Amino acid sequence: MRSKKDNDFADRRSAAADAKAARLDAHRAAREAAEPGRLAREEERVAVAAARDERQAERARIKLEEQERAVLDQAANDAAAKAEEAAVAKAEQDRSSREAEDKAARKAERDRRYANRKARQR
Repeated sequence: MRSKKDNDFADRRSAAADAKAARLDAHRAAREAAEPGRLAREEERVAVAAARDERQAERARIKLEEQERAVLDQAANDAAAKAEEAAVAKAEQDRSSREAEDKAARKAERDRRYANRKARQR
């Protein structure tokens, strides 16, 4: 061991520089040793990001298909409602015309009976 008396400023400075260089060498060695692991983690992150982008694209495609299907369903429902409304209007019109014909037939029968009664009285 060194004696404390021989430990002047230049010695302390060189010891600190040596320690710093040793730490830097150790750090570089550890970083090089971890390089394959770092590359593997980076590749895994890239793969996860690509899978996430694919899932987002699939969800967007499914959502678009559902919106298109909803629009088509709405159009079909509108067409069915319009057809039903037309059928109801046609049925109402037919009923009204039948009622008018029945009323005219009843009036004609009543007029015929009235005319027969008047003819008998003369």
